[in-house]
Amino acid sequence: MPNRSHTRSSVFLLAMLAALAAGPSHAASWDGSVYDEIELANGSSIAGTIVKENSEQVFVDVGFTILSVPRKDVAEIVRRERVKTADTSSTQKTDHLYWEGERAEMSVRENVERVGEGVVLVKVPGALGSGFVIDGEGYVVTNAHVVENEQNISVTVFHKGERGYEKKVFEEVELLAVNPYWDLALLRVKAEDLGEFELTPIPFAGYESIRAGEPVFAIGNPLGLERSVSEGIVSTKNRAEWGMLYIQTTAAINPGNSGGPLFNARGEMIGVTTWGYLFSEGLNFAIPVSTVKTFVENHDAFAYDKENPNSGYRYLAPPRKGDHENRL
Repeated sequence: MPNRSHTRSSVFLLAMLAALAAGPSHAASWDGSVYDEIELANGSSIAGTIVKENSEQVFVDVGFTILSVPRKDVAEIVRRERVKTADTSSTQKTDHLYWEGERAEMSVRENVERVGEGVVLVKVPGALGSGFVIDGEGYVVTNAHVVENEQNISVTVFHKGERGYEKKVFEEVELLAVNPYWDLALLRVKAEDLGEFELTPIPFAGYESIRAGEPVFAIGNPLGLERSVSEGIVSTKNRAEWGMLYIQTTAAINPGNSGGPLFNARGEMIGVTTWGYLFSEGLNFAIPVSTVKTFVENHDAFAYDKENPNSGYRYLAPPRKGDHENRL
């Protein structure tokens, strides 16, 4: 099997050399204090550092690769200064369990430090997935397909202590609500099990803030490899598949990532990772934060009854045209 990290580094280096070979370029600010915002003609934008531009192309370093943007698609280029400051989070709890607010942009490494404890491992007999804390009282969101047809659910929190991250396992977690059509489920760690243990809620972003081309990263447990981080960009914020809208991203999503959060550069959840095309690198999808908010705000409508898991309205399929036996 080829060494993917070496291959990726080689591709990045070749892209850099190709971008710089043709002549002088912008003075790149590698310390992150200054960045370029490229406004595109379709209304979206890309944030990064321009390393080269000519009459036909603009080459933008977005941190993990260099994008080539056709000049005809660029509406405006603005150079901005990034204020270097400590985490100036001003998140606040809403009336619907989850938190939201304004946060400063940080690097992936810095963001992982501040949100890593909020991403959890969700286990059921014979399978595992990811999830994330939305409230300090024990509420956790994951994918419905991770916990479907299961009642023996455990959640593992990775708490940062003096010796690094330590596991805290909560057994017999409650399944409060589930919507298989949206592929979302709401769990709750029992209060008596939680005790004085402090959870780290993940703040929700606003759907309107998502832009194609912006950098994103995911944290999850692909193939059981705990607390794995992958990064990419938003390919599009409204890809339609099977009657649903998804965020398409190049951030790697593998079995075990399901139910984990997709973050923006402010460490805010913009989507819940759910599926991707096998053997097609860079074609991965997340449930938009707007759908997650609707699910959480109306979780009582999707309440799970363990005594009657098939509760709810069930409709018979309509008769097919020409099926005389089904006609009255």
